[in-house]
Amino acid sequence: MGEPLIELEGIKKVFLTDEVETHALAEIHLTMDRGEYVSIAGPSGCGKSTLLSILGLLDTASEGRYVLNGKEVANINFADRARIRNREIGFIFQSFNLIGDLTVFENVELPLTYRGMGSAERKANATAALEKVGMAHRMNHYPSQLSGGQQQRVAVARALGGKPSILLADEPTGNLDSKNGDAVMALLRELHREGATICMVTHDPRFAKHADRTIHLFDGRVVEDAANEPLTA
Repeated sequence: MGEPLIELEGIKKVFLTDEVETHALAEIHLTMDRGEYVSIAGPSGCGKSTLLSILGLLDTASEGRYVLNGKEVANINFADRARIRNREIGFIFQSFNLIGDLTVFENVELPLTYRGMGSAERKANATAALEKVGMAHRMNHYPSQLSGGQQQRVAVARALGGKPSILLADEPTGNLDSKNGDAVMALLRELHREGATICMVTHDPRFAKHADRTIHLFDGRVVEDAANEPLTA
């Protein structure tokens, strides 16, 4: 087996406010292999979203080592962080984060323009990503013309468009009803079957079980890292 896609060693995150230290993460050690599907679970305030932000290079650790795809990224500069985020990481947010005055196609295409990707390649990648999530027929619509479930599918397509090394999903069903939540989880499972590496934060034990393994956090520490029973169908 090759080197892990992600390695965290001794990751700590301390927030300082009004001379008060809040220890959001303490001594986090974990690895993720390519093609793995990992869920991060735990009660509100346990550090799940903070850990995902560090994994996604949206935030920096106070201490520790982070290796992504063979590259040490814990202390790189802002420009390099932005470049690696754009090329290596696909984000799926709870609130979709689509741009309202751009069409579905333009929302998916936009991150690719920041790479300097040519027009033909951008169009091909964006179209393929929308086809994969079943939203190519709505590519000329605007987010306001879509249901919540459809908007989240577009958000997944946007994350896929750049063919990232890993998909990071932060409560991807949090703003959806149960039917649309189940549909988005089924989509993530299908993407995983096709080879995607996924790390998902969820507070819902039902959805955590969709992953290969679940990392349980409590008070900023890993209290359990266990394989899940395979789901049937």
